[in-house]
Amino acid sequence: MKKSFFVIACIAAVVIVSCSKLEPGTPADDTLLDGPVDGLTTAQSAQFLSGDIAFNDEVFTKETGLGSIFVATSCGSCHAGDGKGHPFTTLIRFGQVDSTGNKFLHLGGPQLQNRSLPGFVPEQIPAGATSSRFMPPANTGLGFIELVSDADIIAMSDPNDLNGDGIKGVPNWNELPAFITPGPDAATRNGKYICRFGKKASAFNLLHQTVNAYNQDIGITSSFSPKDVYSGLDVDPEVANKTVHDVVFYLQTLKAPIQRNQNDADVIAGKQLFISSNCSGCHKTELKTGYSPIAALSNKTFAPYTDLLVHDMGPGLDDGYTEGTAKTSEWRTPPLWGLGLSPNSQGGQYFLMHDGRAKSIEEAIQLHGGEATNSKNSFNALTELEKQQLIKFLKSL
Repeated sequence: MKKSFFVIACIAAVVIVSCSKLEPGTPADDTLLDGPVDGLTTAQSAQFLSGDIAFNDEVFTKETGLGSIFVATSCGSCHAGDGKGHPFTTLIRFGQVDSTGNKFLHLGGPQLQNRSLPGFVPEQIPAGATSSRFMPPANTGLGFIELVSDADIIAMSDPNDLNGDGIKGVPNWNELPAFITPGPDAATRNGKYICRFGKKASAFNLLHQTVNAYNQDIGITSSFSPKDVYSGLDVDPEVANKTVHDVVFYLQTLKAPIQRNQNDADVIAGKQLFISSNCSGCHKTELKTGYSPIAALSNKTFAPYTDLLVHDMGPGLDDGYTEGTAKTSEWRTPPLWGLGLSPNSQGGQYFLMHDGRAKSIEEAIQLHGGEATNSKNSFNALTELEKQQLIKFLKSL
């Protein structure tokens, strides 16, 4: 009896060990875009979890307020793993051609809701309206970006190209909805404020961005934005204020992407080539946050590789549509951190630029025009080895 028990125990041990070897290991933190920033308190961690559930797990239905016309049924469906979107989740914006504002708001602008519940008709782009496709961005590190001061953004702008490098980045000034209260240090010009989120940098902060996403992407009203996208009438809130604030907190406290292979000789060389080609003229290698009541975000130096300004990218990227005071050919410098992990949420390949038209980093570089022409030419003048080193650096981000 004892011998049989011993044999059975040994077999069980072997099975357990063998199965444990078959189990996938825990992914390294630098291979994931989701997860909280280090240093949250117990209460903050609980709010992060609540926001995570609302963002990634809540799928809206007709019974919970979806639509009647919409683009997506949940926040997470456009940002798998908090990463970039896919062409299937691309948003279509329409109706504004200059800084005088959107002339098609009464016809459903600024966003096309191309899906609908049964019995309702999805929107179509109205005759005469210009439009542009916007690829959903990655979510990570947004809380750091939100805390860059307006003064620092203005200091990075160079509308008259005083340093002669061909780069004339400027802030996008935009009007704010009534539910946004700018801080005392917010810069203002003609009643407009510096915005920083979105492809055109047209959203002021993460509350602004989140409220717009609920309403325009999912057709969900809130006390902040009570207008139903189908009827145009104000209706009762379909998402609670607490949920909105939890999602905002979740987005604020998602960790920043962690660079990989930082000590690799080619990655180090690639970063130097990135700087010497003046890619860093727009994709700034270092920014800093101001004070935040969230200690984990307060007064931090970070590396997002953006200046949060809009730049003229040339006629090839001019879609004839804009937001705020940005011109139709001007686009916000997208943060490059997390770039190397983008294929994880994009079906195993890249879809880059504002609309996903570039299928590789090299192709994205070649699409740079306007203020980025000199940097593109510098890249093209590199040797093949140097180009590979620069691309390897970008993929390490």
